[in-house]
Amino acid sequence: MDHVNVNRFALSALGAVLFVMLLTAFSNLLLSPRTPKVPGFALPTSGPATVAVEAPKAAPVEPLPPLLAKADVQKGEQDVKICETCHNFKEGAGAKIGPDLWNVVGRPVASFPGFVYSDGLKKIGGDWTYDKLNTWITDPRAMVPDTKMAFAGEKNGQKRADILDYLHTLSDKPVPLPK
Repeated sequence: MDHVNVNRFALSALGAVLFVMLLTAFSNLLLSPRTPKVPGFALPTSGPATVAVEAPKAAPVEPLPPLLAKADVQKGEQDVKICETCHNFKEGAGAKIGPDLWNVVGRPVASFPGFVYSDGLKKIGGDWTYDKLNTWITDPRAMVPDTKMAFAGEKNGQKRADILDYLHTLSDKPVPLPK
């Protein structure tokens, strides 16, 4: 094959590649996918379509004393198994990732010796009461936005009451349960 034929072959191959690239770019312009403003498919309805989704209504909050009256210490002990990853529940065991929870009911907030608390938790002040612990266990980030605690919270009121009843037993001088 002489040099003229090599040039023709190379030029035709380069031209074919260039043609395919231009054809691809042009077809992408014509047939480009359209991204919807709202993900999903519009289903036929009898009313106008709405984009905004209503927040679910919060379940009525049952007062703590009736929940504590039905609380079960053994269930609470089982419910805190996940907490044992970060907390100790035995007297004198010391802090892990989180502070020791022995004798937590009635103890001043953010007061376990040697544990570094977030500034928000230090600002709460007062003692850990059953109501304050109930609020904390429900959603720690709602109570203290800058908390270091990674727990998402327990939404089930009876489980929280079981946990509080178990925490009530973790003391030499337990604080009486509210009536």
